Amino acid sequence: MGSHLIALDDLHEVVEALALALDAKNSCMCGHSERVAELALLLAAELGFSPEEQMKIHIGAHLHDIGKIGIPDSILNKEGKLTKEEFDLIREHPVIGDSIVGRIQAFRSIADIVRYHHERYDGKGYPDGLQGEEIPIEARIVAVADSFDAMTTIRTYRRAVSLKEALAEIVRCRATQFDPVVVDALLQLAAENKLHSMCYERNTKIAVTG
Repeated sequence: MGSHLIALDDLHEVVEALALALDAKNSCMCGHSERVAELALLLAAELGFSPEEQMKIHIGAHLHDIGKIGIPDSILNKEGKLTKEEFDLIREHPVIGDSIVGRIQAFRSIADIVRYHHERYDGKGYPDGLQGEEIPIEARIVAVADSFDAMTTIRTYRRAVSLKEALAEIVRCRATQFDPVVVDALLQLAAENKLHSMCYERNTKIAVTG
């Protein structure tokens, strides 16, 4: 296992380059993968994961949306509400991502992060409807980081919310959409002012006050 994680570490720069290429497909996703990866890393550290497992989560978070490579740009960049058919296509990206990552030997240990980051703690997520601890903890961490960044970033169809509003929404979804343990870790990071250290406040598309 150790040599496998070393291989992941060696490929980190490649992973970051892939994430940047993916973000470039969507005008609203600039920096998204990097921010999600950084927050997932902070959450993993807060939850006491080993350095090796933190690296795995960090890399998995960088690649969580890699399956969107298979989604047409016209859908990813659409202004306004998606149709049901378009949303159904978007929902395929975790499976597409799993199929991409799973083909690479060094990335197989993170394939579950990619596949399951849209599962919900109450079992109402996708693609497989896993529930609670059936969902790998690494994916539960990335789910919180992904949603937090999505809420605090301007999208074509809505404004960015403030840090305070985003935290309130995540707390509201505690034990339904999100793992309570991961939510509590996020709140602890907020209490320690560690979220601001991730440069959210220096991104002009991010609102952190209010």
